[in-house]
Amino acid sequence: MEGVKHIVAVASGKGGVGKSTVTVNLALAMAAEGYRVGLLDADIYGPSQAQMLGIAPGVRPQPAGENAFKPLEAHGLQAMSMAFMVDVDEPMVWRGPMVAGAFQQLLNQTAWQDLDYLFVDMPPGTGDVQLTLAQKVPVSGAVIVTTPQDIALLDAKKGIEMFRKVNVPVLGVVENMSQHICSQCGHQEPIFGSGGGERIAEQYQTRLLGQLPLDGTIREQVDGGKPSVIADPEGSVAQTFRQVARSVAEGIDAQSDESPTISFGE
Repeated sequence: MEGVKHIVAVASGKGGVGKSTVTVNLALAMAAEGYRVGLLDADIYGPSQAQMLGIAPGVRPQPAGENAFKPLEAHGLQAMSMAFMVDVDEPMVWRGPMVAGAFQQLLNQTAWQDLDYLFVDMPPGTGDVQLTLAQKVPVSGAVIVTTPQDIALLDAKKGIEMFRKVNVPVLGVVENMSQHICSQCGHQEPIFGSGGGERIAEQYQTRLLGQLPLDGTIREQVDGGKPSVIADPEGSVAQTFRQVARSVAEGIDAQSDESPTISFGE
């Protein structure tokens, strides 16, 4: 894509595992490592990145020529989302082809400016948007977000298999909500189970990129428009995201310079 060196999809097989929180912090961590970074919110039905980046409702992107828009900027990121195009309370009551078309417009009609990495916050599942991304652009790799819970792992496996079918390298797994940390005493407890991210990474011969706690502060920070990497850059959560960002960059550098060949099987 013009203006973008590498596209990284951040995906999960199901909702509710903190994928969007991981995506925005990972993008900010990559920017903190010195790269030029963009963030595309591909969840057409439920865009959340506008609030997470602290972009006020009603702020609209400016035109860039006749058929493109300038991305909005927040915390050093270039960002685009359906939330910038419609009122915050307006539901997208659209069928699959309309969603895929809207995603293509957001991706291709945004005037990205010299990005090293464009992180795509994928919607849950393995449907239209995921296939459109794989078909239309060369994706450098995918990051899978899961929790240790067995039910989440089942869907994460589907996400990994989907990317494998379209020959997109899976760069690794991020295990979110790995440990609950008590805000009063600091006691840690694996309330969603333990070792799930490590097991799935081993099963699919990929990397466990990092483990993040179930900590109310992380939620408060993204709800307030200042994700952990910005709100507490020296904290343990931000440092974990910085390490994940470095691992993602290393994984992409290790890939072939050639764009992946897309194959959808029989």
